[in-house]
Amino acid sequence: MKYKISQFAKKEGVTVRTVWNWIRLGKVETEQTKTGRWLIVESELTKVENVSIYARVSSSENKANLESQKQRLIDFCAAKGYKVNNIVTEIGSGLNDTRPKLEKILLDKTITKIVVEHKDRLCRFGLNYIEKLLLLDGRTIEYINTNNNEKDDLMQDFVSIITSFCARLYGQRRTKRQTEKLIEELNK
Repeated sequence: MKYKISQFAKKEGVTVRTVWNWIRLGKVETEQTKTGRWLIVESELTKVENVSIYARVSSSENKANLESQKQRLIDFCAAKGYKVNNIVTEIGSGLNDTRPKLEKILLDKTITKIVVEHKDRLCRFGLNYIEKLLLLDGRTIEYINTNNNEKDDLMQDFVSIITSFCARLYGQRRTKRQTEKLIEELNK
C-alpha cells in the first residue's frame, strides 16, 4: 500500500516533519510519482519502532529530577523522530533487581527500543547481559548521555554497593529490635 506523506504521518501519529526526517534517514521506503509527489511505500522497512522511555531516580527526594529527566528523554526522542509509545518513571535503587516497571518493559517484546538518559539509570550491574538478551529479540537500548568516565562510574558503583548493604543491614537490625520489643511487651 502507498500513502501520501501526510496520510502516513497521521497513520503513525507523528508530524509531517518527522516523516521527512525518517525519509532522510532511510527509515521508510519512498517512491516518487511522475508528477513529483513523494509516496511512502508500506513494507517491512516502514514498520516504525515501538519506543519506550525509562527514567529512574533513587529516592523520592529526587522527584523533581525525575520529571526533568523524563522531559529530557521526551525532547531527545522528538529530535530523533522517535514515536514514543510508553513513558515509564520509577523510584528505586539501581541495585534493586526487582523493579516491577522496568521488568514490565524488559519483558514486553513489542517494545523495540528503550531510551534511557544514562546507563546507570537502567541498572548498576549486569547491563551487558540485559543488552545481549534484548538483542536476541532485535531490541535495543539507547542512551542519550554516553559520557564514559570509568573512574567516576566505579566510585559511584562502590558508593551504591556500600549504601545498599548498609541499608539492608540496618533494616535487619531495626526489624530485630522491633521484634524483640514486641516479644518483651507480650511477656509483660
